[in-house]
Parts: sequence; C-alpha cells; structure tokens
Amino acid sequence: MREYLLTLCITAAVTYLLTGPVRKFAIVAGAMPEIRARDVHREPTPRLGGIAMFFGLCAGLLVADHLTNLSTLFENSNEPRALLSGAALIWLIGVLDDKFEIDALIKLGGQMIAAGVMVMQGLTILWLPIPGVGSVALTQWQGTLLTVALVVITINAVNFVDGLDGLAAGMVCIAAAAFFLYAYRIWYSYGIEAAAPATLFAAILMGMCLGFLPHNMHPARIFMGDSGSMLIGLVLAAGAISVTGQVDPDALKLFAGSEKEAVHQTVPVYIPLLLPLTIIAVPAADLILAIVRRTWRGQSPFAADRGHLHHRLLEIGHSHSRAVLIMYFWSALIAFGALTYSVNSASMWIVLSVVILSTLGLVLLLLPRFTPRAPRWAEAFVPPRYRRGRVSAPQTPDDAAESDAQAAEGPLEAASGERTPVAVSGVNGASAVGPRARLADRSRSR
Repeated sequence: MREYLLTLCITAAVTYLLTGPVRKFAIVAGAMPEIRARDVHREPTPRLGGIAMFFGLCAGLLVADHLTNLSTLFENSNEPRALLSGAALIWLIGVLDDKFEIDALIKLGGQMIAAGVMVMQGLTILWLPIPGVGSVALTQWQGTLLTVALVVITINAVNFVDGLDGLAAGMVCIAAAAFFLYAYRIWYSYGIEAAAPATLFAAILMGMCLGFLPHNMHPARIFMGDSGSMLIGLVLAAGAISVTGQVDPDALKLFAGSEKEAVHQTVPVYIPLLLPLTIIAVPAADLILAIVRRTWRGQSPFAADRGHLHHRLLEIGHSHSRAVLIMYFWSALIAFGALTYSVNSASMWIVLSVVILSTLGLVLLLLPRFTPRAPRWAEAFVPPRYRRGRVSAPQTPDDAAESDAQAAEGPLEAASGERTPVAVSGVNGASAVGPRARLADRSRSR
C-alpha cells in the first residue's frame, strides 16, 4: 500500500507543479478559444491542461518501475507499456484538438487506434464471467472489439461531462478511488497478481486528477481540454479492462458450499463486469441522452449543445459549485455503493443506506424548485434567501440599467454593436488581452 500511495503522491505533485507553466505556455500558444454559446465560463481560459496530466502519468509509471514491489509488475506484465503507448497517442490527438479543433470523426478514429495499440500489446479482455454459465473465453476478434468499444465509450463519456470547472477531474478521481479499493482488495486479499496493474493504474489516475484539481476548481485558471479528458478516460478504461479481462474469476475460489451460498459468494465475480459501468454511470447516462437528444432533433450526435446534465442543473437554479458537488455526490454513491455491495452482498443495510442516500440526493437535486420561507421570528437565524421579501423603493431606469450590466458581468456594448477590447484581469485570464465575447441569454434562477 505504501508504494501505491507514494506513486500517487509523486504523480499528483508532478501534475500540480507542471500545471502552472503549462498554463503560461497555453496562453502564449494561443490555446484560448473564444467563448461559445454553450460555455458556462465568462472569460477566455487556456486549455492544454492535459500536458501536465500526461507528464504526471509518465512520472508515476517511472517511479513505480523503480520501487521494490512494483518493479516486478513491469517485468511480468506488458500492460504498463501498453497503457503508456495508448495514452501517448490519445494525448497527442487531444493536444492537436485543443489547439486546432480537429474534426470529431478524426478524433473517433484516433481513439480506436489508441485502443488497438493497447490490444496489440496485450491489454485486452480475454474472458467474461457470465451468470449461470461461468467464465467464457473470448476469441481474439471478440476480445479486440469489446476492448475497443469499452475504451471509446469511456473516453467519450468522460469528455462529455467536462463542462464545468473541476467536474470531470473530480468525478474521475472519485471513480478511480473506488476502483483502487476494489482492485487492491483482489490483489491483496486473494493474492492475485494479475490485479496489480489495475491497482497501479487507479493510483496513478487519482494522482493525475488530484494534482490538476486545485488549478481547475471554480473559477478555473486552466482547462484540461480534450488532451486531458480523453487521457483520463483512457486510463480509467485501461484499469477496467485489466481487472475485468485479465483476472480469472475461478482464482477467487468462491464456488464452494451449497447452491444458495454459491449464489451469494459469486457476486464479487461479476463486480468486475459491473463496476466499470457504475464508475461511468453518470457520464454514460449523459452520453446516451445527448446522442438521443441530438438524433431526435435531426442533428449530428457530435453536435455540441447546452443539454448536458450539468447544464440542466444550472438552469433549474443551482450555482456552479453546487452543481459540481451534486454530480460528485451521485458519482460517489454509485461507485462506492457497488464497491460496498461487492464486499458484502447479503447485507440489507447496504441496500437501505443506498436508498436513503438516493432520496437525499433527489431532495438536493430538486431544492431550487422550492422556495421555503422562514417565519418572521426565525429570519435572524437563516440565510437571506430564506427570509420573506421586504417592500423596496421603486427602481429607477438608471438603476435597472446598472443592475442589468452587473448581471451580465461585462461591459455594455455600444449601440452600434461593436465590442471594445478589454483587458481580462482576474483568475481566469490574468495575462490575456482581447475582446470578451458576450454569452447567449440564459434563463436566470429565481
């Protein structure tokens, strides 16, 4: 455990220290696209944060290769080298997209090639545990197609939720933490060395996200861009493929006792099949809804819009930070709920706890729909938004215009429609100078 934690800390430190210089490089390189109608940030913010995350990945693998217990992993398995090869390719495609915005089909082809590179080096699904049947060995083509599909789905699911400051990095970090605990339990408790690569991948992924999050929390100073979102999606998929397709369920030795006991005991066998899906449950749901929504409108599935789950949270009245925390909550509930169920599937307390927490999450989700008001005697003890409204003096036209200007958080445009260049000072674009694009009108929370 200490060596895994050391690898995590080194990865996080390298990612954190490199993110600042990478931000300056992104500004100089011009990787600061104009604000689009679907964006929620209001100042040009540099991308290319994936550069720091990729070097954090390299540092984590390098450190692990020189540690006593983890060095044997590199000698007995080719999976770390397969991960590095696929990550380098997908990272390069992401960097080009952050700078030049390449076509979506080209990115999709690059994702498939990166997955194919990992398959060629041995990181592939070899068998699947099927309920009622047992372990089913896959042919080479079946394993390749299933591996490529899982990699592409995971990459795009993570990429789709990268719409709010700190959202993608935080959700993937939560997922990686749950996955690390599961893989470490298989490796340590059952003594299965084939689970060691997945444990290492999860530790490195947590370090990449934790090192980048301080720079990416709201208000973000830098975005990870596609170079970062596709990278962490690929690493997450690589860990799921490693533990699902490489660990033999028969090695867990759970098929003992009566038939009823065997049914309960074999639940952990199927968790490797389910846990990767629960880890990306929220991003995958967002991905499926986006494809259905755009196809129903006659648009391309790759056409960008403002219909993602995090956009909906903002529209119903949640603040930026609260929307991110709600997404964190649901990701943690699904991932750690599946993890806890894999440890003790017979406990009803686990199911009851998940139900109670789900109810709490729904209440928090719908909270802006309700406007509770405290009684007069309790107004001094609650925040101002829960107090009854006071009758205020009528607002003059000048005051109304000033309020509208402050709500837009930007300078008023001239009647001719021309925008005057402004120096973007603040946390997002401290050293960038350029015209600030106006955002499309959005529904304001009441």
